[in-house]
Amino acid sequence: MTNTANAVSRPGGPLSVVLAGGGSAGHVSPLLAIAAAVRRAVPETAILAVGTADGLETRLVPAAGHELATIARIPLPRRPSPELLKLPGRMRAAIADGRRVLTEAGADVLVGVGGYVCTPMYLAARHLGVPIVVHEANTKAGLANKVGARYAAHVGTAFAATKIRGGQLVGMPMRAAVSGLDRAAARAGARERLGLDAEAPTLIVTGGSLGALHLNTALAGALEALAGAGIQTLHITGRGKAVMADDGGPLTAPRYRQLEYVDAMEDAYAAADLLLCRSGAGTVSEVAAVGLPAVFVPLPVGNGEQARNAAGLVAADAALLVPDAQLNAAWIEANVVPLCLDPQRLAGMSSRAAGLGIRDAAERMADMVLAASGKWQQQ
Repeated sequence: MTNTANAVSRPGGPLSVVLAGGGSAGHVSPLLAIAAAVRRAVPETAILAVGTADGLETRLVPAAGHELATIARIPLPRRPSPELLKLPGRMRAAIADGRRVLTEAGADVLVGVGGYVCTPMYLAARHLGVPIVVHEANTKAGLANKVGARYAAHVGTAFAATKIRGGQLVGMPMRAAVSGLDRAAARAGARERLGLDAEAPTLIVTGGSLGALHLNTALAGALEALAGAGIQTLHITGRGKAVMADDGGPLTAPRYRQLEYVDAMEDAYAAADLLLCRSGAGTVSEVAAVGLPAVFVPLPVGNGEQARNAAGLVAADAALLVPDAQLNAAWIEANVVPLCLDPQRLAGMSSRAAGLGIRDAAERMADMVLAASGKWQQQ
């Protein structure tokens, strides 16, 4: 595999990389991190992202400075239905669009991170002979990436437990501001920016960008116990999910601050002594990378994926896990409050989390991209 720090060009012109994926931040964030790592290694690389017209990529990709092409969203029906009859025609059209995108971009490599857009893009790349690189972010591989892995030159996974053809553990590609975070050095500045006391034990609660109503409700009931113990709480409620008081205004309480959203989550990670959160793949990978103790509350729907994401950190005593149905104010008072007040235990959890974290996943994926392109070699 190449070393991106010492990559030099082979004959054949500039590198063109097309990255496919989208629909959610869980797909778009690693896509953008991989693109940034490739650009750091080879600044003149042409980058094109491919997504759908209604996903988060329509906002996040242009904001990152990359061009976005869109093709049709092709969900794969799980059971017989009228939609299943339409699938072959829709897939053929989407594959044709994918071939056009790849051809016009002069793609040297297609990188797929999962999502509905990836299946037709993988099949289009296979038809054109464009090398494929796959990143699978979850412990249970998605259907699109299982298809792509059949034809891929390289397959990276965020978790060692992921079962996918050719999978190699690389970690979760993440923004450099997170992967390079020194929590201790950044703490004072982060707490000041977030309006927090510089010295108080600090709990940060987040349900992600969409918020988590049950976490919000459970926390609201525990605020008196947290404040009584001297713990300050920053509550990131999610957009449109501010916690309201009986008088109709935003909930206020001693040592409590709520925000709907924090753009720079690295500040939240630096400011926190403990994080109470869902266990999406990105969150689990980021808290491990930065060495942040966490209490995970897996989303109680789907196939148990979020509990599997957290399993490695929980088994290593780097994090706690509580089922969603068991989380309430009493549980927070009995478990979160004493943990926030135990710096020795928190330090041990932090060390064990960092020992499992991977900070250079984006660079590892960039290595795979350069190797697959055939245009780059080690200096």
